[in-house]
Amino acid sequence: MTAYEPPGDPGAGTDPVPGQAPAVYDAVVLAGGAARRLGGADKPGLRVGGRALLDRVLAACAGARTTVVVADPRPTARPVTWAREEPSGGGPLAALDAGLRHTTAEHVVVVSADLPFLAGPTVGRLTVALAASDADGVLLTDADGRDQPLVAAYRAPALRRGLAALAGGRRELTGLPLRRLTDGLRLTRVPDAVASFDCDTWDDIAIARARIREHGHVLDEWISAAKDELGIDLDVDTRVLLDLARDAAHGVARPAAPLTTFLVGYAAARAGGGTEAVAEAAQKAAALAQRWAEETDAARAEGKAEGKAGAAPVEGKPDVAPGAVPDTRPDA
Repeated sequence: MTAYEPPGDPGAGTDPVPGQAPAVYDAVVLAGGAARRLGGADKPGLRVGGRALLDRVLAACAGARTTVVVADPRPTARPVTWAREEPSGGGPLAALDAGLRHTTAEHVVVVSADLPFLAGPTVGRLTVALAASDADGVLLTDADGRDQPLVAAYRAPALRRGLAALAGGRRELTGLPLRRLTDGLRLTRVPDAVASFDCDTWDDIAIARARIREHGHVLDEWISAAKDELGIDLDVDTRVLLDLARDAAHGVARPAAPLTTFLVGYAAARAGGGTEAVAEAAQKAAALAQRWAEETDAARAEGKAEGKAGAAPVEGKPDVAPGAVPDTRPDA
């Protein structure tokens, strides 16, 4: 397990350098481990925040030109290329070698499939740092300062040379530890106690599940999970939608909030989708909610004014409270 320290901001210190776009890269995700400390459970398929660990890592690597997952094929939220080391279960070096054979980019991001807090900005920072240096790779270090070579960006030629040297020309890498490769590379290190947190035990899974339900993270986590579940790849300004829901609830009625946001999504879809369509539909609905609230306030003010200006009660007739509607039924 990698030590975990709850952060104030999960993306703090991991944004790409302003003005620099991440370099073109491929990604290799190692997802075929035995998970012995989890009792042999299907670790990549374990859900954190409603999403499989593998899908969370694939979302972080969404910018990759090609994404290779070294494991037996399974349903995933994003399309990937599948690979497998021979024999299966041959360890991380053999898996990395199998994955690299399907990549062509100069830079390759190499990650394990058990990183619940890995995010796109972290991957971008690694690729930008690698492009700006003359190192063979840039990797994260955990809260204890330990290297995490499976949360890193590497120069693919350096990896291939190192793997070929270790195999001795026989392509036999089964059982060799990953450090046999990384010890021969020139590496740059980036501290990140959050993105480097991996799930090796059930305690790690419990920590990850608890952390994403904290108040500061739960909305972003829920939206990401919902988009994956619904097959939506669209980034919208959630504050606009939350403000719209608040205006509809306060200006109309509480049930108007979810119904209005649904209608906004439907209208945006009919308009072709995209962030601009969502923003335009939300703006129109917010303006309507504002007009509705203004009319309601005016009606209430008129009712109060009429109640205050009403005549004194007529003798023999029941008093009527200001603003109330008198009972005019025949048997009243």
